[in-house]
Amino acid sequence: MNHYGSPPERTPPLAMVLFGASGDLTSRKILPALANLADNGRLSENFTVIGVARTVWDDEQFRQAALADVANAGPTWRALVERFRYVAGEYASQETFDRLKVLLAEADANYKTAGNRLYYLATVPEAFAMVAEALAKENCNVPGDGGEFARLVVEKPYGRDLGSAIALDEAVHKAFNEDQIFRIDHYMGKETVQNVLALRFANAVFEPIWNRRYVEQVQITVAESLGVEHRGGFYETAGALRDIVQNHVMQVLALTLMEPPTGMDARHIRDEKVKLLNAVDIPTPDEAVDKSVRAQYLGGEIDNVAVSGYRQEEGVSPESETETYVALRLRVENWRWAGVPIYVRTGKRLPHRVTEVALQFHSVPFLAFDGAMSRQLRPNTLVLRIQPQEGISLHFGAKVPGEAFRVQSVAMNFEYASSFQETKETDGYPRLLHDAMNGDATLFIRSDEVQQAWRIVDPYLQAWSEPGGGLHFYNAGTWGPHIAELLLERSGDAWRTPTP
Repeated sequence: MNHYGSPPERTPPLAMVLFGASGDLTSRKILPALANLADNGRLSENFTVIGVARTVWDDEQFRQAALADVANAGPTWRALVERFRYVAGEYASQETFDRLKVLLAEADANYKTAGNRLYYLATVPEAFAMVAEALAKENCNVPGDGGEFARLVVEKPYGRDLGSAIALDEAVHKAFNEDQIFRIDHYMGKETVQNVLALRFANAVFEPIWNRRYVEQVQITVAESLGVEHRGGFYETAGALRDIVQNHVMQVLALTLMEPPTGMDARHIRDEKVKLLNAVDIPTPDEAVDKSVRAQYLGGEIDNVAVSGYRQEEGVSPESETETYVALRLRVENWRWAGVPIYVRTGKRLPHRVTEVALQFHSVPFLAFDGAMSRQLRPNTLVLRIQPQEGISLHFGAKVPGEAFRVQSVAMNFEYASSFQETKETDGYPRLLHDAMNGDATLFIRSDEVQQAWRIVDPYLQAWSEPGGGLHFYNAGTWGPHIAELLLERSGDAWRTPTP
């Protein structure tokens, strides 16, 4: 069993089969991640990539695209790309898989990939089950001669709701066992997300206060200043709840609030995440209306630049009801968190790109300082900054220098970039690809996690399914609609204003 935190330096020999090899995800994320691993000496010398897609390319065109996508890569990557092969064809065509099997055999013979396979589904979601079933039909769901593993990496979104997620699971499980399936969420590869485990379970000062006795509320913010860019067609089918909350937010929430695991391996960590998700209160659709806000951005300004509204974006219906902003009030019904409100929000065209988790602590039982002394004092808050500048901040009260006795909030900051000079911000893909190749499933999403996350968000989807669906609007460059403030004000709370 691979234990989290001690992955092998190099991957085992293997051939990676990349479905959707000509697509945007491959170009922007997967190939740069592979180049990162190659140039840092993390890939086996017995490694190669076989691309599969409908685009009519040959081997050389695939290689040229791989080089163009990673223009600043080093010599190791350029040498590796010379091995790349390509299969053009339909995903359901036997001819496609007949050609794939020939290339896999050649990889074993020429590059000593030892019969090990990693299949990466970077296709449209509608093709996930089709490709998995075709792999099984052609006996590609088992290792090649002498191989130790055949694994399937599946991108998000994993279903559109609970019913479709269960149906997809059933189809994929007919082809691959659960321990062969690696459902990827790139947020789980970010240093600060992983550092939640270290912060909580390696420091005696934090764990005793990580509960309802000391924490008054928890806020999770995933804000983007960008709009939908050229992904309007995709976003029309997804929306913020499916795109961000069901996966990224639920994973961060689970790691932040789960009970201590008894071991730092995939089974123990994922068991505790599932327990936490099982404790999240699931409202009825009527209750969901009262505990949520959905909204869509209008035109406005971002960094003093005028931007258009969502309905004016390329590929978006002028009458679209798709939400680009979601705010939820959640509850975790267990001994540790009972009574602590959990506020989550995500949105596009907000003032800054920033993702953070903030734990706000209870105020002192009696404040001896009068109003003038403590006007600038805010509650103690521990902030985990996930992006763009990964780090941790602790906000506490301190005396302002001078003769007058005044107290205000100050911050003690830890930043990865300054403390660990070798740290560079990444999107998580290099770490996650490396883990998948080595069979470490700790940072990947298990079947029961996916389904429970959908159970949590499904009532909101149902509540919003009626025409209009309670859709509100906000100007680009603001922190969302005013009604989102009311979601917290009824409890005497307020949203934080994150800084980038």
